[in-house]
Amino acid sequence: MRFCSLGSGSGGNATVVEAVDGARAHRVAIDCGFSLREFETRLARAGLQCSELDAIFVTHEHGDHVGCALTLARRHGITLWMSRGTWRAIGAPEADGLLRFARDGEAIAVGSLQLMPYTVPHDAAEPLQLRCSDGAAHLGVLTDAGSATPHLLAHLHDCDALLLECNHDAGMLAGSRYPPSLKSRIGGPLGHLSNDTAAQILAGCRIDRLQHLVAAHLSEQNNRPELARAALGGACGAGPEDIVVADPITGFDWLSIR
Repeated sequence: MRFCSLGSGSGGNATVVEAVDGARAHRVAIDCGFSLREFETRLARAGLQCSELDAIFVTHEHGDHVGCALTLARRHGITLWMSRGTWRAIGAPEADGLLRFARDGEAIAVGSLQLMPYTVPHDAAEPLQLRCSDGAAHLGVLTDAGSATPHLLAHLHDCDALLLECNHDAGMLAGSRYPPSLKSRIGGPLGHLSNDTAAQILAGCRIDRLQHLVAAHLSEQNNRPELARAALGGACGAGPEDIVVADPITGFDWLSIR
């Protein structure tokens, strides 16, 4: 199994996960938070075409995550997964028979990939994040949440790779020019994970199998890669060179899980 990011930040988010079963590869795009043209360009940079995707999973309705998902699914006939709450929040659109509803704790099979959705605390209608597996390797994805919960932690235990939101540094957010209401939303229990909270989540997980650690969804105004790396490294003993930071423009290249 391997995974890559097409970009991660307030301007848009998309992650691609791939598992190979014999000669057949199965691929899922987790979020499509860009215009269709931009998504196609970024996907091509990863060596893929839209027609090579088997499914799309939308974590929640915010524009930097849902983006072109509906248009992409319709144009290429790709199965589209999201929660019923997310579907209602985007206007309950028709999807030409491609729409499937995801629920917390109900596994989704996409060829050799298994997706396990789990609920998270975030200011969206019914947000879901994912644990992905090919039966041997496990990837935990957590891109938007405001706080840690036992339920969330349970889905991140014993992963071979973790992609964790490190949205902001608490001190930088407090000193920013954002209005108080926005600071409260971002830093609140339904907002986005600070570096420190992401580190607490990491410290609360069993990580004996961990091969790859990625910091994602960094705020361009209220965080810096070295701060995210320092926080996560302090929680697990990893050095800065062992922690990948997802870039808002380039994301990160394919990471293979042994």
